Amino acid sequence: MACVAVTWARPESTYTDKWDNINVDEILESNRLLKGYVDRLLGKGRCTPDGKALKETLPDALEHECVKCTGKQKSGADKVIRHLVNKRPDLWKELAVKYDPDNIYQARYKDKIDAVKGSA
Repeated sequence: MACVAVTWARPESTYTDKWDNINVDEILESNRLLKGYVDRLLGKGRCTPDGKALKETLPDALEHECVKCTGKQKSGADKVIRHLVNKRPDLWKELAVKYDPDNIYQARYKDKIDAVKGSA
């Protein structure tokens, strides 16, 4: 739920760095772009191959604490989490319902989520 636009699967030890230079700020600053990414993650509308890869990778990244993420992906994920938690809690909740229906990751990452609240 937190790795919007920053992680895609690769059989090696890290996710591909192909998208490490995506402008996460541009996505977060545009309601249209952000909503588009979230909608694709939620299975609404058509998904690009990149979006499909993100949807497939996100559960692994959540389960394994983003250990396969590159440094830029981790930084981007932190930025996305901070933005969603503080400025778009509606989207954060929608993603949580889809990717964390049993509150496993919300509980696991509670300290990290609490730490970013109010630090937009």
